[in-house]
Amino acid sequence: MQVRFCWDHARRATAMKGLEMMSGTVVAILPCNDLDLSERFYGRLGFTRIESSVPKESPTYRMLSNGNGQLHLTATVEGWLVPGRNPFGLFYMEDVDTWAKEFRDEILGTGPEEKPWGTYEFAVSDPDQTLVRVGWPMRLRKLRTTEGV
Repeated sequence: MQVRFCWDHARRATAMKGLEMMSGTVVAILPCNDLDLSERFYGRLGFTRIESSVPKESPTYRMLSNGNGQLHLTATVEGWLVPGRNPFGLFYMEDVDTWAKEFRDEILGTGPEEKPWGTYEFAVSDPDQTLVRVGWPMRLRKLRTTEGV
């Protein structure tokens, strides 16, 4: 099954929630085996469903937003997901340690740490064993610390 997406619909839907879709905006589209379970997981990272302007929502596609970005969930097609081999991305969240407490029993490894590429981060797996990293640039953490914020 192929999912078609109407960009005009996305623009109207985001405008309804007070989110403006800007030209050049990048939206992650993540395949999922269980949309409800994935929506709950990403809800813990502050994502909520964008209200749709279309009366009947697609049962295979969900649009989520955290106010700063969008994450779209789509029903997976056989072969798309390989458990444990699905790197996804990095959610920039300023208070990494607070987020680590939310996911403390699910963190992969020892917890938040400084990485060689310049972020302070931790990693978890979503319901489909997709690697999800939560972090913040170390230079901004250090700046905040020196400013006493």
